[in-house]
Amino acid sequence: MKRSFFVLAAVLVLSAVLLSACGGGGDSASTRPEPPSTYASLTNPVAGKAEAADAGKTVYETNCSSCHGATGKGDGPAGAALDPKPGDLGKAVVEASDAYLFWRISDGGGMDPFNSSMPAWKGILSETDIWNVITYMQTNFK
Repeated sequence: MKRSFFVLAAVLVLSAVLLSACGGGGDSASTRPEPPSTYASLTNPVAGKAEAADAGKTVYETNCSSCHGATGKGDGPAGAALDPKPGDLGKAVVEASDAYLFWRISDGGGMDPFNSSMPAWKGILSETDIWNVITYMQTNFK
């Protein structure tokens, strides 16, 4: 009887570990950290503006599509070699705040909890470029 209980307990623990490992990982809304206070109150000043989305498309195609793909699904040719894989931007723009998107693009993913190859674009792209690319993503990847 004790052996049966031990086997059952071991199976339950192992099952719980395996199921938690299959939880999808990535940057989901439930695991997304809050942006740092320097970003927390930011909102997109050009949200919904067609000219911003057009300018953002150029920024996206030049800097982002090689990893995130033409439609933002994380399936770009350069992204295939990355671990972790680039995120699905369509999911991010639906789930994440403007502040979060600006933070991730600005500071990249080379820090906990992300530990990804996402470069920090702050200092390379202007704030206007970052807001334009966010507007492009919000307009086209939902």
